[in-house]
Amino acid sequence: MATLHHSSFCPHSRFVRLVMAEMGMEPLLVEERPWERREDFLMLNPAGTTPVLVEEGGLAVPGGSVIAEYLDETRGLGLSGIRLLPEAPAARVEVRRLLDWFLQKFDQEVTGYLVTEKIHKRFMTSQHGGGPPDMNAIRAARSNVRYHLKYIGYLISRRNWLAGSQLTYADLAAAAHLSCVDYLGDVPWDEDEMARHWYARVKSRPSFRSLLADRVAGMAPAEHYADLDF
Repeated sequence: MATLHHSSFCPHSRFVRLVMAEMGMEPLLVEERPWERREDFLMLNPAGTTPVLVEEGGLAVPGGSVIAEYLDETRGLGLSGIRLLPEAPAARVEVRRLLDWFLQKFDQEVTGYLVTEKIHKRFMTSQHGGGPPDMNAIRAARSNVRYHLKYIGYLISRRNWLAGSQLTYADLAAAAHLSCVDYLGDVPWDEDEMARHWYARVKSRPSFRSLLADRVAGMAPAEHYADLDF
């Protein structure tokens, strides 16, 4: 059995959990607090970031995009018509472009701020950077999420899924990040109906169930967080 070292509200970890669930994989989940820089975890990934997939044979694969590529190379062909990274070169480019958009740009402009300031700082010691949230960072993220939501709406108004006709890594990456922001109630869903309907489709998939069951100790999710018809 593969082991996934993750953090429940790390969007990159959530992305990999969705990917593995779509592939029918059930890894052993090991919760990490990356800021604690646990020595055994650093041996797996010197960068100290989640997620890290460890295969039964001991191979450690770090990072959301690296894990996604690795899983496509090792399990993708078995998915036949529902492969999450398409076979056609142009289609693969588009999926990778959007994967970079959400795992990098969206994270840097939205999720990273909100998850750190509103969730992780609650559990960090002052030595690790804990303390009251930076409201300027939160306000910036709340502003930035609006144009990302519009971009999702723009894409889905022209395609069946974000990168084309079928579900791909792009949809799972976007939904993983939005799920963190949605838990906090910071997605203005009323501003883009197309984006909201797309998210409801992804959120209703069986692969999403474990994410919707996650909770932050002492912090209830937004009222609609686990509602599949919101």
